[in-house]
Amino acid sequence: MSHSRLREIAALTDPIERARVLGTVMAEQQALVEEAARMRRQAIAEARENGHRLEDLANTLGVSPGRISQMRKGSAARAPEPLAPVPEPLATRAPEPLAERMPPVVVRRSLPTEPPASGVGWTFVSMTERDDIRTELRLLGVDREPAREHIATCLRVQPGEDVIARRRLILADDVPVRAAVSYFRVDLFADTSIVKPELLAPSLHEAVAAHGHAFGHAEETLMARPATEPETGLLRLDPGDWVVQVLRASYSTEDTPVHVLETVCAAPRHVFSVSQAGGSDQF
Repeated sequence: MSHSRLREIAALTDPIERARVLGTVMAEQQALVEEAARMRRQAIAEARENGHRLEDLANTLGVSPGRISQMRKGSAARAPEPLAPVPEPLATRAPEPLAERMPPVVVRRSLPTEPPASGVGWTFVSMTERDDIRTELRLLGVDREPAREHIATCLRVQPGEDVIARRRLILADDVPVRAAVSYFRVDLFADTSIVKPELLAPSLHEAVAAHGHAFGHAEETLMARPATEPETGLLRLDPGDWVVQVLRASYSTEDTPVHVLETVCAAPRHVFSVSQAGGSDQF
């Protein structure tokens, strides 16, 4: 799709015809993207068969070795990507001077997340209260934004399609420990309390359920990586610190994607507890 073609479509005076043509073009482009992704998987598989290492392929393509593995598996492998830039002025906050760096604080997170705790804050508050840590949840903003590829895959929408994003910052004893973004489909939640620019009580999970979506199952992906510059400022990390990014896609009992939660955890301030599924003796 060329820019000149887009300008031609934008010049159409009939808004319905303009929307129809754009829909056709988007469908065509999506088909091309899917075919290109298939061909890319095939190319990576051929390169691996020819003896190329994952690290070499990752360096050439400018991604991590883990992302190469995700590419080989296709779009169903929901690999997290760095969060989109956070709103000003938080994104531009410089790291604290050495003498004023954040005091040490360690919070816990269990994996997999318990189903009732899919509303961000619920599991965090319960676990930090047990450890006698004071918590705070700040809403950074609620807006629509184009869905990145892995978010679109989880929500089963087209990449670039608008989704609702609710951004929050989670603090423990006044120390920022997590940045969390909840994503929702516009067609399901555009006219609901989900779009209100306020914290939802008693929880985001309850707000989703209140609109007729019963929790069915969830899929979670965890990835450790260096913090981006905006994340370093927002979480007030030291330069070079790492984060652990957890992507959780929740589906209703009817298998409708109702909530994607992308959480970036300050790695130096977290301990992750991983429990084994009951009834299994395999490690």
